[in-house]
Amino acid sequence: MHEVSQAHIADLLDAYPALEGNKVSIELASELLIRCFDRGGRLYICGNGGSAADCAHITGELVKGYRLKRPLPKAMADALAASDPVLGQEMACRLQGGLGAIDLTAQSAVITATANDLGADYIYAQQLMAYGRPGDALICISTSGTARNVNCALAAAKALGMVTIVFSGRGGQPAVDMADVAIRVPADMTYQIQEYHLPVYHAVCAAVEAHFFK
Repeated sequence: MHEVSQAHIADLLDAYPALEGNKVSIELASELLIRCFDRGGRLYICGNGGSAADCAHITGELVKGYRLKRPLPKAMADALAASDPVLGQEMACRLQGGLGAIDLTAQSAVITATANDLGADYIYAQQLMAYGRPGDALICISTSGTARNVNCALAAAKALGMVTIVFSGRGGQPAVDMADVAIRVPADMTYQIQEYHLPVYHAVCAAVEAHFFK
């Protein structure tokens, strides 16, 4: 793994030594996301309840600057500046480089239509049928691992040739068994699992950002 990326994960484990057993899976999840973005792929993220809020949080850290400044490549800055004599120059200075992360929990019209017409179990899988491509990645956040809509998304992603990453608790079946990488934090209560998930995905986002915007 990239040296800077390793440093972010080392910092996480220093602060949360109980997560040491997750070191390999956290590193692998970071590497898989780097490969996905390197190849021009997209990351899709889904979960329910508090985990849906985490989906929005992760998306925010990746789409715009998180810990680093992300100046636009010169070619893009020049193209923006040439696009409009006022707005283009302003945008070239203000906009940042982004990573293509999409929160599947935010598509309210699609979610409600799918739940009404097809069933709530398919609210994420249906979106992947429209958006997903081989080489894309899916992060599923499920504290129990039993959420059917999340597990349907995992099955759809597998069929589409996507990489799958699950954040769960100490158990996490069947979701963790369906995923390419499973980050199973050492907790059983929902709120405790979620408290571990936040620093883990912060470290992953920092590691990915460091690779592209170091």
